[in-house]
Amino acid sequence: MGLTLIKSDINIDFLRWRNWAISLSLFIIFVGLISLILRGGPRYGIDFAGGTLIQLKFFKPVKIDMIREVLKGLKIKDVTVQRFGKIEENEYLIRMPLAIDSLKRISESLKEVLEEKLGKNSVEIRRVEMVGPKVGKDLRRKALLALFYAVLIIGIYISGRFEMKWGTSLIMAAALFGVVYIFLLLKAPLPFLVLIAFITTLFLYALLNLRFALGAVLALVHDVLITLGIFSLLNKEIDLLIVAAFLTIIGYSLNDTIVVFDRIRENMRKATKERFTSIINRSINETLSRTVLTSGTTLMALLALYLFGGGVIHNFAFALLIGVIAGTYSSIFIASPVLSLLEGRQLFLLKTKKAR
Repeated sequence: MGLTLIKSDINIDFLRWRNWAISLSLFIIFVGLISLILRGGPRYGIDFAGGTLIQLKFFKPVKIDMIREVLKGLKIKDVTVQRFGKIEENEYLIRMPLAIDSLKRISESLKEVLEEKLGKNSVEIRRVEMVGPKVGKDLRRKALLALFYAVLIIGIYISGRFEMKWGTSLIMAAALFGVVYIFLLLKAPLPFLVLIAFITTLFLYALLNLRFALGAVLALVHDVLITLGIFSLLNKEIDLLIVAAFLTIIGYSLNDTIVVFDRIRENMRKATKERFTSIINRSINETLSRTVLTSGTTLMALLALYLFGGGVIHNFAFALLIGVIAGTYSSIFIASPVLSLLEGRQLFLLKTKKAR
């Protein structure tokens, strides 16, 4: 017999709180988007922005102003210096907006000047990275497309699995690719192109009544926007590792949503005369114990990774922490309520047709 934290006969009316839950999500997303607009977009890491990064480890406490003075002496312009990791670790990141060809010479010169001031073997160069601006732009483009295609393919899969509408979902995908192709010919900016594609996707799902797919996709977009918004509010960097975290969040959230959707479909077959909202509520309650156990153990592992994993994966673990919380929340309060809203819309249309 499996471990159960919550009794199987629990009966919480989750759909009762759907308007409050959706309003809260919209508020958080709105604040995050305003932050992104005010900051001129996400704060890109070196992977996407291009430039040069040097990570230094000092074996005695140093002041950040001293590092800046040394860099001025080397005649390196537009440099930013920031602490990396915990204060007692004495590690710093030096960022330069342009890729420097003589990277080895610069890093060696920096180490020599610092050792002159602090003593021999007082500093260690732990990491040196360089990304050209063209490479950074290309990586940004590919990362955005990866997120878009992941969500699109997931929508097709959900439509086929839960609604047995493989043909409809493939026609929808073909229409969407047609829209994307037209905007590519018009040379539309990639962020605008992806936004148009997402809006078109959601419109087609609603038009073709692919309610399970629409619920799942809205939940995934919700999770990514919540995480991205919080990163913007906290002024954290977006790099390739964070994109990997976004894709992981999408996978985790989808898995959680599928468990709930699977139980809804199962209960729909068993209770043909029961109200759809009642079936959704019962299905969420029946899977609640599994959801709490899975999310709880995942969060404990991520919290350990966040606290003790080191500075390199600090933002990655933080993104996953936010994403898992948002993903668990969206499976209950976003994906499932969307099903009930679409069911209400379908019943309204049927009644209207009969009245005519």
